Amino acid sequence: MRNTEQKSVILEVLQTHKDHPTADQLYSEVRERLPRISLGTVYRNLEKMSQAGVILKLELGGGQKRFDPTPTDHAHFRCVNCSSVEDLPEDFAIDLPDISSIDGTNRIVLGNTLEYYGYCEKCAAERQLN
Repeated sequence: MRNTEQKSVILEVLQTHKDHPTADQLYSEVRERLPRISLGTVYRNLEKMSQAGVILKLELGGGQKRFDPTPTDHAHFRCVNCSSVEDLPEDFAIDLPDISSIDGTNRIVLGNTLEYYGYCEKCAAERQLN
């Protein structure tokens, strides 16, 4: 994977986030540094970095794909109200069984996603007030 200024800036911006932004959110921020970049370029670079294992592409419930600068498998919590996504602590990791040949068929497992969902702290507090 070739390193370009565009790719570097996209990755730098992503690494400032803890909230797993969408490509559209990243595009808005990247444009502040690279005004001529297109949304398509941001999407293509995110896809390439995801395929290369540099970042994680999260296809969680709730709509748009989100991107995570931490490429290792880890658990997430998604708010069903505001769609925020946050990492759960690393020590929360659960050892999942190897399913490569669980039923006699051979699979190539690339990773896994563990998603919890409910109401984030802010939305839970708002629900309790109503």
